Amino acid sequence: MNIIDESFNEKKETKKNKILPKVILSLIIVLVIGIVAIAAVLSHIEKTTLKLYINNARNDEVKNMLVYEKDTIYVPIREFAAQIGYQSYNGDYTERSEAKNKCYVENKDEIAIFSLNSNKIFKKQKSSGTEYQYYYAKKPVKSIDGKLYLSIDGIEKAFNITFNDNRENYKITIYTMENLIDSYRKKVLDYGYTELSKTFNNQKSIFDERLIVNKAQPQDKGQIGLIDLKGNIIAEPKYDEITYIPELTDYLISSNGKVGIMSKNGEMKVQIIYDSIELMDKDAELFLVKKENKYGIIDTRGNTKLYIEYDAIGVDISKFEKNDIKNKYLLANNLIPVCKNKKWGLFDKKGNQIVGLEYDGFGYIATSNKDAFNLLLIPEYDVIITNKQNKYGMINATGEEVFPTRADDIYMIIESNKKLYYLNYLDRKFDVLDYLDKKSEKTTKIEEQKTNNK
Repeated sequence: MNIIDESFNEKKETKKNKILPKVILSLIIVLVIGIVAIAAVLSHIEKTTLKLYINNARNDEVKNMLVYEKDTIYVPIREFAAQIGYQSYNGDYTERSEAKNKCYVENKDEIAIFSLNSNKIFKKQKSSGTEYQYYYAKKPVKSIDGKLYLSIDGIEKAFNITFNDNRENYKITIYTMENLIDSYRKKVLDYGYTELSKTFNNQKSIFDERLIVNKAQPQDKGQIGLIDLKGNIIAEPKYDEITYIPELTDYLISSNGKVGIMSKNGEMKVQIIYDSIELMDKDAELFLVKKENKYGIIDTRGNTKLYIEYDAIGVDISKFEKNDIKNKYLLANNLIPVCKNKKWGLFDKKGNQIVGLEYDGFGYIATSNKDAFNLLLIPEYDVIITNKQNKYGMINATGEEVFPTRADDIYMIIESNKKLYYLNYLDRKFDVLDYLDKKSEKTTKIEEQKTNNK
């Protein structure tokens, strides 16, 4: 072998041995830079990806449910219910059906009811019998692909949640009332109170940044108070009981067997002088008050609307379950039934007498017809059934008698989930809606003639 060739090959091999580590190092550097770049891109994607949390747990299912329309976020009611532990059903709560234009949800404490094209949400605590609360969403319920959706402000009211839309920072947070209450139990102890109210309705005050607290042991009285979330005192812990009114964000306060009303800021709106106070209607802002077994009506400032002289105000709507009446105090959206000396009359929500104390009662109780249902109200025309000496009639929301109190029966039957109303008079059977349609047409024509003659 040529010595020169051997020397050349040795130099070539040495050069290769020096270049190879440099190449490998370069490849490693490039690989590391690539990994760092990919990690940076992935980190940026993660940071700029919208994330939704429910009680601090990430939930992509709810995030993907949201529908954005301009400045409104819509949520599918039934699908959202399943994500936070509610049961949900088609139809109305009081009228079980598979109707797609209505639905309701429920948990162990309460029920919320929704209707297509309505922004009114009815809520009922399971412990409250027939009493309903109601709230308004900013937008009505709408249908998207056959599912009922509600704007997020309505969802907050219906499900007792907070919704924090922080999309500019790619984050949405939802907290349930149970989670919020749990987070404040220890703080209440730190503020010097023994416990936070355990009453479900009272706990809703947390959404107004208020907490009903007890200074003493549960068996002791006279030490219930109201504080804000920072522990500042709104009402001294000296009351026997404080009850939140979520529809008005006011509070019933009780001391020595008497009740009054206080605002969320501690202002005494109604003095503590009544035996009981009960909200009659949110929109009308009326309260039923009781003193010495007599009833009257006041407004939210304590002004008297009806003197405390009546034996009863409102009707027992539990007898008219199929009539789907949500408020026993305000019928046909305007009329308040009152009773004195066993005679019934009607006032409007402004306190004006519409009908004197001339009826034996309101509503028809079915007895002979096994297919008939009890009937108090015909909602299609805002008509109330009157009763006098076992005869029945109809009166509308303005107090006009649309059928004299002479019928033998006025009742309801249900066929194929449709409500039908009938009236028996002089051995003849009449379709009530048909009768009211014709009467309405006749009234319209008379009014048109009066207008044309002017």
